Amino acid sequence: QVQLVASGGSSVRPGASLTLSCTPSSVIFKSSFMGWFRQAPGMEREFVAGISWNAASTYYADFALGRFTVDREEAGNRGYLTMNDLKPEDTAVYFCASSQMAITSGYENWGQGTQVTVSS
Repeated sequence: QVQLVASGGSSVRPGASLTLSCTPSSVIFKSSFMGWFRQAPGMEREFVAGISWNAASTYYADFALGRFTVDREEAGNRGYLTMNDLKPEDTAVYFCASSQMAITSGYENWGQGTQVTVSS
């Protein structure tokens, strides 16, 4: 089963920037959407951003607009989430997944997440 593994998390100070990577364990369908999610302690997992297979369409949660940028390589498999002006409330485990349905739903192929901690 394909899994999408997120990496690049770190502990940073407020205002810092960080870029996360999403790498599938094997080739995913070229037509798949790629999405980023996060889960803070005691909270439900929430959608962060999504991107279409050809990077022509992106969608962001309100809290991510203007601060986060989602991208993926031209070949379509590896993706990135660049986060700027990080805030303590961005602290969470970040995951990536793929969807055959829509940019904001139907996500599957969850893999290991990566911890992002924002603290002064």
